[in-house]
Amino acid sequence: MLNTIARASENFCIHQIRVPHELSDGIHQKRTLIAYIDIDADNGSRHRVYIAFEPDFIQRVSKLFLEEDESDEETLIDMALETVNLIVGSAKVIAEEANTNTYTINTPHFSKIDRFDFEYDQAKIIKVENDEMIIAIKELNG
Repeated sequence: MLNTIARASENFCIHQIRVPHELSDGIHQKRTLIAYIDIDADNGSRHRVYIAFEPDFIQRVSKLFLEEDESDEETLIDMALETVNLIVGSAKVIAEEANTNTYTINTPHFSKIDRFDFEYDQAKIIKVENDEMIIAIKELNG
């Protein structure tokens, strides 16, 4: 499941941000805007997908979609929620097309602005220039 979400994140970087990116395993301890979305897999499992954005990463997205050079905190939070929805929604389509690990998604929620300190099973980092985004997944009923 994480691989599908990572692939959707890479597609987001390629088609929306349009800047080369790097994908690696793990997390970092930098200050981030953290949002999550719960997903219900067709096999009965439930997962929480966290996406944590460094402020400059989500500001880059805000610049692309809203043409704002310097967004306020509320706008960055809204942009984080929308980006989580876009990425995980895209991953859902990828999973459906591959007919593997299909699932439904719920409403995204904002958690906090802080370092990523949630429990997770797997995580990856997407880096675009000097800006990073964490993707982490935790099985909720495992």
